[in-house]
Amino acid sequence: MPEKQTKNTGSPGANDAIAGRAKVTINDIARLANVSKKTVSRVLNDHPIVRAETRAKVKKIMAEQGYAPDPQARALAFRRSFLIALAYDNPSPQYVVNMQRGILDQLDGTDFQLVLHPVDRNAPGALEKMYQFVERHRPAGVIMPPSVSEDQALCDMLKTQACPYVRIASLDLDAPERMVRTHDADGAAQAARHLARLGHKRIAHVHGPRSFRSAHERLAGFRAGLEEFDLELDDALTIEAGYAFESGARAAHKLLSLANRPTAIFAGNDEMAIGIYTSARKLGLSIPEDLSIVGFDDTPMAARIAPALTTVRLPIRDMGAEAAESLMRLIKGVQAAENKSFLPEIIVRESTRSLA
Repeated sequence: MPEKQTKNTGSPGANDAIAGRAKVTINDIARLANVSKKTVSRVLNDHPIVRAETRAKVKKIMAEQGYAPDPQARALAFRRSFLIALAYDNPSPQYVVNMQRGILDQLDGTDFQLVLHPVDRNAPGALEKMYQFVERHRPAGVIMPPSVSEDQALCDMLKTQACPYVRIASLDLDAPERMVRTHDADGAAQAARHLARLGHKRIAHVHGPRSFRSAHERLAGFRAGLEEFDLELDDALTIEAGYAFESGARAAHKLLSLANRPTAIFAGNDEMAIGIYTSARKLGLSIPEDLSIVGFDDTPMAARIAPALTTVRLPIRDMGAEAAESLMRLIKGVQAAENKSFLPEIIVRESTRSLA
């Protein structure tokens, strides 16, 4: 007489209940653990709301059943993807690459993947396009460096979509858990002090677009630093550019073609500083013998160009990593008590010299 087969009761201890099946699913784990599918999902995402004993039981059953979560299935369950979006409008490729590397450092070993999403804040319908991106791709979260981080309407839209975000900015614009702070004004003041101590008095500043808060902060900080030495920044030596190589070169050509040209130029970022190198050399000027140059950001190119660029170091890669870590906490529902702040530091190399 054939052996009678017993019916699976679905009890938590039935470790062989799903033996022979091709793949263990989240539904199987929920049934074996006698919890809801949502609870299993919360355990997978380290959500703090799950009780410790329940978490331990679910993880034990996962291990016993050899369960490995499928990122695509998890995304469907949450109606969101495992994409982290970097929404940026910075025209400096070096800045974006460094920020990207920092974020990837933090995402390594997780299910999350980074997607770059350029934003043109000045274009018609920019907010609507970002809304469509969020609706279509359902990113798990968004990281916003300046100047995208300064767009309050964009942040409000993300809130309505229940999409976590982190802002990188030179001012406190949001709740601490959503902020990574920089101190651009202090960095620019350091650049001013450095040039003033070298004896420079006719000093120019090529700053970024006025649509960037960082440009305002760096301009204000540079003025304040010069004032400490009883120096004023001449409006005729202050030019707005585009945070890009070409715009820096054009601005430098105007400044260096003046009858009474400056002896030093502070550029709002390294991309523009390298553009200034190009214009200076085309005009037959040597760096730093005829012109001292200071940049901002300390991108990798700053140390590679000859002569090596004196610049204000902003740890962009570390900022990206911190933003990603903060975003992971938000996704998991863990709030930080305060934001992380990054202080700039002037790195003196070979592009500046004393006039004494």
